[in-house]
Amino acid sequence: MNAHEIDYEIFGEEMQYVEIELDPQEAVVAEAGSFMMMDTDIKMNTIFGDGSNQDNSVLGKIFSAGKRMLTGESLFMTAFLNIGQGKKKVSFASPYPGKILAIDLSEMGGRFICQKDAFLCAAQGVSVGIEFSKKLGRGLFGGEGFIMQKLEGDGMSFIHAGGTLAKKTLGPGEVLKVDTGCIVGFTKDVDYDIEFVGGIRNTVFGGEGLFFATLRGPGTVYIQSLPFSRLAGRVLASIPRGGKDKGEGSILGTLGDIVGGDNRF
Repeated sequence: MNAHEIDYEIFGEEMQYVEIELDPQEAVVAEAGSFMMMDTDIKMNTIFGDGSNQDNSVLGKIFSAGKRMLTGESLFMTAFLNIGQGKKKVSFASPYPGKILAIDLSEMGGRFICQKDAFLCAAQGVSVGIEFSKKLGRGLFGGEGFIMQKLEGDGMSFIHAGGTLAKKTLGPGEVLKVDTGCIVGFTKDVDYDIEFVGGIRNTVFGGEGLFFATLRGPGTVYIQSLPFSRLAGRVLASIPRGGKDKGEGSILGTLGDIVGGDNRF
């Protein structure tokens, strides 16, 4: 498998985007909805699956696209091909505040496992498949379910992490315990499982869920400080209900808003 060799640059701090430079006839594939901007002479095509399947039959294309459905993604991806004579650029934006991580699969042993919604874009030729969990406990309680995404090939891939990104290199047998939603991805040799938090008070009042994810080395693990599910939960909890915001139910009412620095009026 030989993916297209692409050059790139990542811009921004909290709301990043990646700009990819394509030589003539080079292409990049991306999740629908991640496109930001592009030069002229770049042709955009909607394709089944990730475009890496060498089987050009209808059944082969349907199988490739069907694998993506199992990860909760769209049946289709978008390919951007440089049909011009010189170098052209196309950019893709992160979906929410966080960091874009460039993964060179040739340096990762040809495979990288990531959470279902982490993938942003990749050089054409990279396979975006599925990784089934072989452990029942991990599948039921691991936060990502039985299925994660599997990036395979020898090209560049780009994934997105929420908040601040942490990189941990684990030695043989070394274990890292992580909140299940905070995992971005890990290299192929890392063993991923779950562990019960333990203790009645921890379980009932801890507020951190019932299980940790345990990642055992050797390998490299990437952790995010702000999973999208956590961000969405905080936003949902702050939505006004019954026509009032959360502060209007206080004893001081409007006076309390003034003291608290609310300058909406």
